[in-house]
Amino acid sequence: MKKLILVFAFATFIFGNVFAQKSNVDFREKISFGIKAGVNLSNVYDSQGEQFNADPKLGLAAGIFVALPLGKYFGVQPEILFSQKGYKGTGSLLGSNYSYSYTSNYIDVPLLLAFKPVSLITIVAGPQYSFLVKDTYTFNSALINLEQENEFENDNIRKNTLSFLGGVDINLNRIVIGTRVGWDLQANKGDGTSETPRYKNIWYQATIAFRF
Repeated sequence: MKKLILVFAFATFIFGNVFAQKSNVDFREKISFGIKAGVNLSNVYDSQGEQFNADPKLGLAAGIFVALPLGKYFGVQPEILFSQKGYKGTGSLLGSNYSYSYTSNYIDVPLLLAFKPVSLITIVAGPQYSFLVKDTYTFNSALINLEQENEFENDNIRKNTLSFLGGVDINLNRIVIGTRVGWDLQANKGDGTSETPRYKNIWYQATIAFRF
């Protein structure tokens, strides 16, 4: 799936070059805002060596952004996104196959610095604040089917997470094709007593946006 996102980014880059030859609109020195939607391909990792392995999972990403120029070549781009992350996996226990899936719903607020070498391309990078609002865990096997949904209010799990994000936007006039990669800088376990496995999110994101 990571290869698919890379192919998607490369194809849009080639298409963007062709498209840009037919359009001379340059938004680099203009204040603009827009809406965007796409997908996350997310997984988890443990930087402290615990064995917790899972497979990537697709989720929704959608929200708004504002582009604030600081001259022609630099700018600031804050965003607010609803972002689904998580993981999934399969296994076998006592001769019975099972599958599980974990989905975490976040409000992501990236504050990105933008470098705009040409009107077609914007390179972005910066910190992201994420707030966990809800999660869903499902477990399915021949013996049991379980779905558990939590709204995080008083549970001992980290709800406020600092992450880092980087990527490239391809500007096709008012259409913007965006690719991102992000990873948590903090683990999810609060003060360490949560029963949730300790991990950090990592995700790849592809979106299409419309600029007003």
